[in-house]
Amino acid sequence: MGSGEGATVRCVAAVPCWVSLMAHDLDAAKAFYGPLLGWEFEPGPDRFGPYVHAVTGGEAVAGLGVAGSGWAMPVAWTSYFGTESADAAADAVRERGATLAVGPLAFDAGRVAFAADPAGAVFGIWEGPLGRARRLDLPGAPVWIELRTPDPFAAALFYGEVFRWDGRDPERFEVRWEHDRVVLRTEGHSVAALAREQSAGPAGMPPHWEVSFAVSDTDAALARAEALGGSALGPAFDSPYGRVARLQDPEGGRFAVISPKG
Repeated sequence: MGSGEGATVRCVAAVPCWVSLMAHDLDAAKAFYGPLLGWEFEPGPDRFGPYVHAVTGGEAVAGLGVAGSGWAMPVAWTSYFGTESADAAADAVRERGATLAVGPLAFDAGRVAFAADPAGAVFGIWEGPLGRARRLDLPGAPVWIELRTPDPFAAALFYGEVFRWDGRDPERFEVRWEHDRVVLRTEGHSVAALAREQSAGPAGMPPHWEVSFAVSDTDAALARAEALGGSALGPAFDSPYGRVARLQDPEGGRFAVISPKG
C-alpha cells in the first residue's frame, strides 16, 4: 500500500485492491512466502513499523508488516477495499452496526482504516490515488479474494451500502450471481466473491476474507508450503475458478493458492 521503492498501489473503488499480512516475525514471513510464491521484497512505508512490499514480475502485489506489541489480532491476511472517501466508508460501517476498529488514519499516499463486518469478518478500507483495475496474471499475485460467511446475501447488502455498489458505471463495475456466489466484476474480470461457508471448511474458522495467490501447480505449492514449515488445511480441490489449496503459514496466517483456469 502506498509507495516504497518506486512502487505505487492504485486505489480501485468498490473492490479489494490490496492485501497485507501482519506477522509477528517479518523475517520468518519473508523466508516462507518468498520461496513459496516467488516473491522479492522492497522497503515500504514504515510509519507504523517495519513493512515491505512483495514484488513479482516487477509489480508490487502484497504487503508484509510487523504486528506491534499491542496488536491483539492473530496473524492474518487482510483485504483492503478501495474507496473515494475513507471517512464516508467508515461512517457507513458504523451506521450499519458494524465495528470500526482503527482509523481512518493518514498512511503514506492515502488514508487507511480497519473494520469488521456484522458477522465479524475483518477488512481494510483504503483511500489512495485512483487507478483502473489491474488483472495481474503473474505467479504469486493475489488473483481471487473470497468472503467465507454464513449469509453472503446479508454481507452483500452491507458491503454494497458501505462501498456504494449500486449506481456505479455498469461498464466498469458489476455484481452478479454465479457458481453459488455473489461475484464482483470490474473492468470485465471477476475479482472477488462472497460465498457461504461450507461445513467442510476448517473447523472453527470464523467469517473471513480468504486471499488466494496464483501458482502454476497447486499440488506442488501445497507440498512446498509444508516443506517450508506451513501446513495444509485440507486436501487440494477443484473449484469453478481453478484448483485450490487452503494453507496456513508457520505463524498461523491462513491463505490459499490457486492455479487459475485460463
